[in-house]
Amino acid sequence: MTMAKLSLMIVLIFVGLVVIGPALAPYDPLASKLEAQLLPPGGEHFLGTDANGRDIFSQILFGARLSLAISVGVVSLALSFGILAGFAAGYWGGWPERIFLGVSDVFQAFPGILLAIAVAAFIPSSAVNLILLLAFVGWVGYARVVRAQVMEIKSLEYISAGLALGISRRRLLWRHFLPNMAAPLIVQASFGMAGVILAESTLSFLGLGLPPDVPSLGKLMDSGVNLLMVAPHVAIFPGFVIMGFVLMFNLVGDGLRAALK
Repeated sequence: MTMAKLSLMIVLIFVGLVVIGPALAPYDPLASKLEAQLLPPGGEHFLGTDANGRDIFSQILFGARLSLAISVGVVSLALSFGILAGFAAGYWGGWPERIFLGVSDVFQAFPGILLAIAVAAFIPSSAVNLILLLAFVGWVGYARVVRAQVMEIKSLEYISAGLALGISRRRLLWRHFLPNMAAPLIVQASFGMAGVILAESTLSFLGLGLPPDVPSLGKLMDSGVNLLMVAPHVAIFPGFVIMGFVLMFNLVGDGLRAALK
């Protein structure tokens, strides 16, 4: 079994655990128990408790579920807009392409996470706003892939022949352009999932993006930073989950890239 297949199996297991997380969580992730502050892993609390006596395992299940949902939402939205923008720029050229290249150059002039931090500081904290923000930051990568693919495909002889025979552009789009663009977009989306999980965790760690009462892996790590010498498990376990998600999605992306060449 290749590393990519093993990573895909692990990702599917992670996703399954995350989807049924509320059913597996032994405690309310927001329920505080002052008498159970900073308990070590073991006993009634599988991964211990935080400074407020909240069960870390329950918080990780809910936080990972939210991170995965945000990642799917961001990648879906960014991919959809990227396909539209990239197709318009690559197929028609002219002023749509000039506008696209100018806008994409502006976006790529700034590191994505810094742009997200700058914007997140001025918008209300919510999961919907966070999805819109990260999609706004990340659509350019998908659009550039689509533009390059469209420019290559439209130069093929059978596309020119189809247009000469009167085949509609819509049919060409669904029958030829999108199937030929699918492989690189799937690979890009796999890497995008890892990037969004890392970006969401970073913003949550900094206190941005999500409301304070929403369980988040980044917030859990933030709360454990000052407790590393006393209760390292508070920060270590959510950190391992974030690392696992990012590593597995990246390995799956590498495997897909090799398989779909």
